[in-house]
Amino acid sequence: MNILLIGSGAREHALAWKLADSPSVSHIYAAPGNGGTAGIPGCTNVPIAVDDLRALRLFARDNRVELTVVGPEVPLVAGVVDDFASDGLMIFGPSRSAARLEGSKAFSKDFMNRHGIPTGWAQVFTDFEDAADFVLGLDDLPVLKASGLAAGKGVLLPESQEEAVEQLIAMMVHRRFGDAGTTVLVEERLQGPELSVLAFCDGENIRLAPAAQDHKRLLDGDLGPNTGGMGAFSPSPLATSEILYTVEHLVLRPTLSGMASEGAPYRGVLYAGLMLTDRGPMVLEFNCRFGDPEAQAILPLLQSDLVELLLACANGSLAGHEPVWSSESAVTVVMASDGYPDSYETGKPITGLPDGLAAGGGTLVFHAGTKVEVPSVGSGEEGAGTVLTDGGRVLSVTATGEDFRTAVQSAYGAVEQIHFEGAVWRSDIGAHVARSQ
Repeated sequence: MNILLIGSGAREHALAWKLADSPSVSHIYAAPGNGGTAGIPGCTNVPIAVDDLRALRLFARDNRVELTVVGPEVPLVAGVVDDFASDGLMIFGPSRSAARLEGSKAFSKDFMNRHGIPTGWAQVFTDFEDAADFVLGLDDLPVLKASGLAAGKGVLLPESQEEAVEQLIAMMVHRRFGDAGTTVLVEERLQGPELSVLAFCDGENIRLAPAAQDHKRLLDGDLGPNTGGMGAFSPSPLATSEILYTVEHLVLRPTLSGMASEGAPYRGVLYAGLMLTDRGPMVLEFNCRFGDPEAQAILPLLQSDLVELLLACANGSLAGHEPVWSSESAVTVVMASDGYPDSYETGKPITGLPDGLAAGGGTLVFHAGTKVEVPSVGSGEEGAGTVLTDGGRVLSVTATGEDFRTAVQSAYGAVEQIHFEGAVWRSDIGAHVARSQ
């Protein structure tokens, strides 16, 4: 089976690694891929942008691709699934209508309210002055959210009303997040620990992955600006059987039935970002794809065939499929470029990388923002090329172990062996869980 994998981050490297493990796979094409996917045996990077839907579809058709797997949200929201389906091509992911759960936070909030799915209150604004007046009239500080896609950085937590107005100016007047911030949600700031629950869906049936916890803030102790994610661990000890039952029956199943009733059956991965409040689990946001870095922590725990699972979602046969998960613990530490999530330099050589993925001790190094600089012909230099930084989040170092203490030690042991100029990472990913064991 030929597979096309769309995307270029650490999530896609993890997906390529797990897909390649299936005996049914003959070749994987990663579009555009990165320095890590280029090193997987049987995987070829192809220079097609994730939002060039026509080129992606024609490539899949011309290269006899039997399954396409979509990593990032941008092509899903743009309608890549609809485009492929119109040409009779099998693809894993939600349709454009279903992907509105992530593509429009305004739609998502309204959908949850229509279907009684627990979430905080929110007001939607397209006019800055109306939004500012509303914020200044609140007794408590809100959360500000860009309604559109903002690469995981469109959620702001002001520390004062004045700061909230400044952030509204940045979003709605100065267009900090481009078109994503033309519509803004002023939302209730819920209190409690966060939990990420990912569910595989075929439009009617669901299968839960082990729950994870993400670390969104840049600095230790959950300080600093929000990022796309600086690390994650799975399974979360917060995800008791009672919590998971509540999430499945009050959040996930009502979401699937609600989308189906509105003519947009949901197939793919549904990611529920939750806060465990004193009122019970409440939805902060939905994502329409594998999380990043959650995928890097969850996929190494999957013991059964990922291809079979994705096909069951895509063709509506999930009812007869039960994925098998390891009982081990997994921890992912993100190594980023200095200056992320704002401006940063790229092109820094990376040393200390393992040959291939495995760094020993149950540790894997997934590439995110990397590229390979291949020596020019006749340069006299030998080797396959130098791996350079090529993004804000550069690497996801993932370790599995019999408990979190082992996984944390292995992950940070591998991080210490890898070097590039300006490398930054959090030193407390999963630390509180490891200390409790």
